[in-house]
Amino acid sequence: MSDSFTEVTTKSWGSRLGESIKGVLFGLVLIVGSCIFLFWNEGRAVQTQRSLTEGASLVVPVDPARVDAANDGKLVHLSGDLKPGAPLSDPDFTVSATALRLVRTVEMYQWKEETKTETRKNVGGSEETVTTYEYVRTWSETRNDSSRFKRPEGHVNPQMRYSRASYSSRDATLGAFRPGTNVIDKLPASEAVTLDPSLAGKLAGRVKGPVHVADGRIYLGDNPSQPRIGDLRISFRLAPGGPTSIVARQAGTGFAEYQTKAGDALLMVRPGTMSAADMFAAAQRENRILTWLLRLAGVFAMFLGFMLILNPLVIVADVVPFIGNILSAGAGIVSLVLTAIIAPLVIAVAWFWYRPLVSVVVLAIGLALAYGFKRWASQRAAAKRAAQPAPA
Repeated sequence: MSDSFTEVTTKSWGSRLGESIKGVLFGLVLIVGSCIFLFWNEGRAVQTQRSLTEGASLVVPVDPARVDAANDGKLVHLSGDLKPGAPLSDPDFTVSATALRLVRTVEMYQWKEETKTETRKNVGGSEETVTTYEYVRTWSETRNDSSRFKRPEGHVNPQMRYSRASYSSRDATLGAFRPGTNVIDKLPASEAVTLDPSLAGKLAGRVKGPVHVADGRIYLGDNPSQPRIGDLRISFRLAPGGPTSIVARQAGTGFAEYQTKAGDALLMVRPGTMSAADMFAAAQRENRILTWLLRLAGVFAMFLGFMLILNPLVIVADVVPFIGNILSAGAGIVSLVLTAIIAPLVIAVAWFWYRPLVSVVVLAIGLALAYGFKRWASQRAAAKRAAQPAPA
């Protein structure tokens, strides 16, 4: 059976027009939803900024070598050598390591459906769509549901026998403190665990089917160099002990989230030695980046909503494809202009709502600059007129 095939479908002008009219309602929902989302994002950004500023003003540096009961309930910062406790072990594959975290990653060799679509408009407004479905083999941590494939026959993916798992140290120590899993789980498992080939013999009676250890990973299948659909490869990564910095509420010998008056709960963990000021500065940068990413997502949703609202006009003009193409480009420009007007307006209103004082100051500065520029331009124009010679 071929691993690719092509399907040609045709939609009449009436069918396309009916679908576009239905899309208008969805477009309205997108526009309203994007306005709400943009407004919410500004509030989220302000709340996080204020929470971090509040935390930076309250944080207390503590000595990890001693637990001071007077700091209980306070927001504290400490840096020190975070040491793992008893070795962590994966019960399914008997892999163990002395680490803060041990993470098992499972990948399955499976089918993946890739599609390529080309659309052609016909005179009269009908539309012809040519879709090519190609089935490729790939490794993936998540199972592709082959029952949803356009042609599942011959491309069936079995269920995964094992899944991802994570194990965290419950008896780690940082000086006199005992950080719990709520702290340990925030550390990245970035160091690969290389498995010994002798592990294959130990697993022969524990797992079903052939088992190998190749390239430092467990391989469940006949031949690691010639994988077959359904074969699995399992790898492990760990978070080693070492210098760690924490900002959190001191809770006995452990740590918990600190609830700020601004609204956010703070619990920050970073590998390495970082000052409290650097940790809060890094969190502020991450907040700004997230704010801009969410702004872009909201703006794109708004643009798409306007395109859907204008789409029926494009479909009507598609009776003559050349005119429809021109109108489609025009709809894109109109949607872009409307988005460029409304999205900043929503963000500006949100700023006035969440930061009225800052907004008033910014507006005053802007008006002052505009007034100053206008006066400068008027004076320059008057000077030019005065410098011109009088007519004979």
